[in-house]
Amino acid sequence: MSNAQLPAGWTLQRIRDVSGDQEAVALPADRAVVWCGWPGGADEVVRPGLVLGFHGLCLVQSLDDEDWYLGTLNDDGSVDCWSVYGDLFEALRGL
Repeated sequence: MSNAQLPAGWTLQRIRDVSGDQEAVALPADRAVVWCGWPGGADEVVRPGLVLGFHGLCLVQSLDDEDWYLGTLNDDGSVDCWSVYGDLFEALRGL
């Protein structure tokens, strides 16, 4: 993945440094992503613009609101998210 696809001011190495995961990777965004974060509420579809993988976890930037969703990467490639952050730095620190 080229740095041009990452948010302004970010490189894959900076993402790895901030997250502490030197194996962090950019993943294809063509996958099903759902927000499961509201207790008792219905799951909501998230339209992914950027997906970052950290072993079994993912950060997904939404195309709709630009928030970052933290979730589990499932065996089928889909992502179930349970936490949301307003910016990438905060999301990386929340891993």
